[in-house]
Amino acid sequence: MTNTIKQQELSKMKRLATVLLLFVTGLFIIARLQHGMGGWAWVAAFAEAAMIGALADWFAVVALFKRPLGLPIPHTAIIPRNKLRIADNLALFVRDKFLATETLVEKIRAFDPAQKIAGWLSSDKNAELFADKMQGVLIKGLDFIDDARVQAALHSALQQNLNQVNLGQTVGKLLGLLTEDKRHQLLLNEALRKLAAALDDADTQKQLAGMIIEIAGREYPSLLQMLGMVANTDEFSLKIASSLVANLNAWLHQIGDDPTHPRRAQFDQVVEEFLERMKNDPDFHAKIEGWKQQLLASPLTAMYIGALWGQLKNWLRSDMSQPDSNLRQKIADAARNAGQWLIDNPALRDSVNEHMADAARAMAVDLRDTIAAHIASTVKQWDDAELVRELELSVGSDLQYIRLNGTVVGGLIGLLLHAVVMFLP
Repeated sequence: MTNTIKQQELSKMKRLATVLLLFVTGLFIIARLQHGMGGWAWVAAFAEAAMIGALADWFAVVALFKRPLGLPIPHTAIIPRNKLRIADNLALFVRDKFLATETLVEKIRAFDPAQKIAGWLSSDKNAELFADKMQGVLIKGLDFIDDARVQAALHSALQQNLNQVNLGQTVGKLLGLLTEDKRHQLLLNEALRKLAAALDDADTQKQLAGMIIEIAGREYPSLLQMLGMVANTDEFSLKIASSLVANLNAWLHQIGDDPTHPRRAQFDQVVEEFLERMKNDPDFHAKIEGWKQQLLASPLTAMYIGALWGQLKNWLRSDMSQPDSNLRQKIADAARNAGQWLIDNPALRDSVNEHMADAARAMAVDLRDTIAAHIASTVKQWDDAELVRELELSVGSDLQYIRLNGTVVGGLIGLLLHAVVMFLP
């Protein structure tokens, strides 16, 4: 309901209550002029009490918002005079009754947000709507990034952050995480398994033997000529090469099958020395830092990154401008699949709800205090006249019923009192 409609309704109720007051006042005057003859005594009693009730309730309603007739009567204009206290009490009421931690958590659990999200996303119409909104966000994001000021700020921030990164130490720490608990041995096992499996293949062995013969013939032709005097060169070379390949294959199998093989210990030592150097060797860090600075300072690097980013933006703009955009369809499919995935996995929905409840519990204290402070601050900043006007528009029409009820109830009480006076001895 707009303020205009509220104002019209309030004015209507005020006129009705005032007309009723004038009516009982006129009725009282007429009844008194009859000097209490016959039934007029009853009418006078009703009208007098109704008039008093109407005036008393008019005073009570007006005193909430302003001083009746502008007179400095104590304890009137209650709302504007107590605005600060009302603001604080309202904020505390909202905080304690509506934003209590357990109340929020219970509301979240009862609402079952994961189920609601799943049902919403699994709908084709909603998935398409979600994709449309995300498409709009992406287009706006590209427009924002295209702003020269934003690009300059992003470039400056990226340059500053890259300059501050100790690349050698960072890579060393990362590799240290990857090699914790002998994880690098698992990689070694996989590499040995793949290599040994390749060498187990007869065709691979034959190719390697041929390569060895070719290299030996090129590097040591005189030796092969001497061997050719006492044996068939090709046959002897093939036997030697095949033996080398077979022994290499057997050696790889030994390392792969034996966790305590000496070569594994050597591998550990090499990895540890390399990581230690990357973490703590200042010369190595300086060398890595020099390479990084050269790369950042190179115009070719900037041109390459700029070209890649330009191609990506052009592709995104071109794709998203099409009615059958591939990216938009991918987003819609992802949303639809995510919703169906939640529907098909009750345990996942429970997990989502629990995490949302935990997040609400973690943020509730700060959130409720912040909202309460905002409510109190906002109400305190309101102009007194504006506050009175808004409250009167909101509840003034209902308060006018108090005046109407006071008039009627007062009149009935007047009749009752007149009856008591008449019938008491």
